[in-house]
Amino acid sequence: MSTGILALFAITPIAIIFILMVGFRWPATRAMPLSFFLALVMVVFIWETPLNWIFASSLNGAVIALKIIFIVFGALTLLFTLRECGALAAIKRGFSAISPDRRIQAIIISWLFGSFIEASAGFGTPAALAAPLLLSLGFPALAAVMITLIANSTAVSFGAVGTPTVMGIGSTLKTPEVLASLSENGLDYNTFIHQIGSWSAILHAIPGILMPLMMVMMMTRFFGEKRSFKDGLDIWPYAIFSGLCFVVPYVLVAIFLGPEFPSILGGLLGLIILIPSTRAGFLVPKKIWEFPNKEKWEKNWNGSILVKENMEKTDLSLFKAWIPYILIGFLLVITRVRFLPFNDWIKSVKYVSPELFGTSISFDLDPLNIPGIMPFMLIALLCIPLFKMENKQVKIAWSEALKRIKGPFVALIFAVPLVRLMMQSGTNPNDYLSMPIAMAESMANVFQGAWPLIDPFVGALGSFMAGSNTVSNMLFSLFQYSIADKLGVSHIIVVSLQNIGGALGNMICVHNVIAACATVGLIGVEGLLIKRNLIPMFFASIIAGVTGLIAILILKGSLF
Repeated sequence: MSTGILALFAITPIAIIFILMVGFRWPATRAMPLSFFLALVMVVFIWETPLNWIFASSLNGAVIALKIIFIVFGALTLLFTLRECGALAAIKRGFSAISPDRRIQAIIISWLFGSFIEASAGFGTPAALAAPLLLSLGFPALAAVMITLIANSTAVSFGAVGTPTVMGIGSTLKTPEVLASLSENGLDYNTFIHQIGSWSAILHAIPGILMPLMMVMMMTRFFGEKRSFKDGLDIWPYAIFSGLCFVVPYVLVAIFLGPEFPSILGGLLGLIILIPSTRAGFLVPKKIWEFPNKEKWEKNWNGSILVKENMEKTDLSLFKAWIPYILIGFLLVITRVRFLPFNDWIKSVKYVSPELFGTSISFDLDPLNIPGIMPFMLIALLCIPLFKMENKQVKIAWSEALKRIKGPFVALIFAVPLVRLMMQSGTNPNDYLSMPIAMAESMANVFQGAWPLIDPFVGALGSFMAGSNTVSNMLFSLFQYSIADKLGVSHIIVVSLQNIGGALGNMICVHNVIAACATVGLIGVEGLLIKRNLIPMFFASIIAGVTGLIAILILKGSLF
């Protein structure tokens, strides 16, 4: 069977997700099971993948889904705990003191705080923390999720202390053929990965500087009184400055220190610069922007979670209210930085399954390395003595979190195995390409010399399906490297564009959308969010692609 026909079959489950969720507004709880069973039929009857590989990949996907569920549950538990102890009321006062302008609050929390959390933990953690925090400040639930997903993009290539670059690309390209080619060109492997990290940051720069502006323009267009992009554009000097606060240290760190720390230091230094300058009124617009009155909110703006402030502890200090988030950031950093012993300690508590059903597939469970358990649930427990919570408050927080997790569980338990099925479809007696590779190969044959323009969209496709820039890079890095070889262009830039696309794809990634919606109690709006977030994802990907193409034309053969 030709690659083109295979690609048409392979894209069908993805198209069904888009049609049902975006076109017909089906909730993920209905669309994902249907798409899973359609993919299952194709894998069995077209690819003829052996049943033991199908069972193994599905079980592997189910375990990954459970890990995501733990992140969501931990985030919900923390949210309701902070609500019940009165900390959210104090935090709300603090952000209002910095600025009552919703555009500025969105930038500080989603863009900079969210980027720092992404850098520390990755894997959907920022949306799980930032979206509920925005909800507590009075943002519509739908707006909180949309802008948090848009903001969680530039930082992702170096999220979880550089995992998408170091592990996603690094582990995939460490093949004898690639190592031999590097040696012939006078490069060692570590320098090669460092240069991919540097160029990923450089090519991220323009879309990254513009990202806060795109984010607030989307917010004012869909959630403003006037439904206008202009209200967001009016804040362009502040938005561009906030982009620079993150991107400048981000690029410099990638070039001079390596891929582990660009997002951590970009987010941290950005907050250190932006918050005091905002308090001082630097570039802050005189006209304050606010959401319409709640009676004018559309029905789907609200989730089922209403964050009512606990007014019993209105005198709680701002510093004490922030202690849980400070501890989360501290624990995430020290347990994810590889040169400290804590990373090895938390990973030592681990179960690795035997190879499943006679395949090479296995799964692992490392509970302390799941952010939902450590630190989210741990910090939620520490809040009990810290805020002198009563048993009744604790019971309300944990029981409400448990109640909210049922819908996302159904969606994710089908969504993640769907991706694993597609990825493992390459194991078949017909030597057919796996479903994702067939789609990518077909695209490469069509676009050829214009490939850098399309390159980021392949990375985004990987993230959309797999829910992870790391997995997208594992899936497509070697493919992208081969395309660069075939076209005779820079391998470093082509693979870097893959890394960027995988990061931008987080805006529309089904897993992240489902998980983020769950943290604010939204049901059935996943398709609407994907449809809207396609707008900034598309423009950011085009900007990155054009920048990459220009870099290739200028550098020609001077960059491997």
